[in-house]
Amino acid sequence: MNHLFSIGIDIGGTNTDIGLVNDQGEVIAKQNLKTLQYSDHQLFVDDLVKAIQILVKDLDPASITGVGIGAPAANYYTGSIENATNLNMKGILPLRDMIHQQFPYPVVVTNDANAATYGEMIYGGAKGMKNFMMFTLGTGVGTGIVIDGKLVYGHDGLAGEMGHAILIPEGRPCGCGNKGCLEKYTSSSGIVWNCLELMPQYPDSILTKDVFHGMTGKNVSDAAKLGDPLAIATYERTGYLLGIALANAVTFSSPEAIFLMGGPIQAGDVFLDPIKRSFLKHKLFIFNRDIPILLSSLPENSVAILGAAALTR
Repeated sequence: MNHLFSIGIDIGGTNTDIGLVNDQGEVIAKQNLKTLQYSDHQLFVDDLVKAIQILVKDLDPASITGVGIGAPAANYYTGSIENATNLNMKGILPLRDMIHQQFPYPVVVTNDANAATYGEMIYGGAKGMKNFMMFTLGTGVGTGIVIDGKLVYGHDGLAGEMGHAILIPEGRPCGCGNKGCLEKYTSSSGIVWNCLELMPQYPDSILTKDVFHGMTGKNVSDAAKLGDPLAIATYERTGYLLGIALANAVTFSSPEAIFLMGGPIQAGDVFLDPIKRSFLKHKLFIFNRDIPILLSSLPENSVAILGAAALTR
């Protein structure tokens, strides 16, 4: 039996992971680029091509089904990254065409959250579901929407940008140009911002020392696991806000379940419990059935790669 392989690429605001995936849905080799260091489109693509070449150098080209790419603000129809707010590379990057010029394989580009959602549907906990949503929390907040068994791309290929839905009118300024977007309150940096706003109420918190060393979401998570009251209050506030967003999402999609993934979710129940309480409080009464909020069942560092790779099958 001849085995097939595909390349899955997850372009995030901080890191770009490139994986070689076999036909059993296993990531068997990986490369990594530091997305933050790139402001030039061509330099980024050049290094991306080199990483792919390393992964496929010992393979028969006929065994490679294609290259699937998940990226922020990526347009499935055009194959371009279009004015991503969380990348240093600005403007329009025609990624599909630039990669296809270097390789004879099919190239598919989609939103990074869509790639993660597709991975969950093909390989993970959403297998067999026809209607569900995925919220990805990290540098930003992304959303993948599946209705009637199909990813929703919308008229122009850009559907699923709920991280930029306005949660707090005239709230915190966002890189997209609006104010009060969901991701400014529930992404990794949003959690830190929440913590800093609450800090004056908790002067004895162990987190006060981190202000001078560059506080991160992991600092907050670690402190919460130690029972720090400021960290717990931070997740209470963040969970309350995210729960509202999930309740709003139910009103237009009526999903079987909502999946969450990303670094902030690793905080565990201290974050999940307030999310679920807020969700139940704000969910429209006509949706009186149980709509579970679930964690992605795929490895955190592989789900987006697997989903992107699956797009080529």
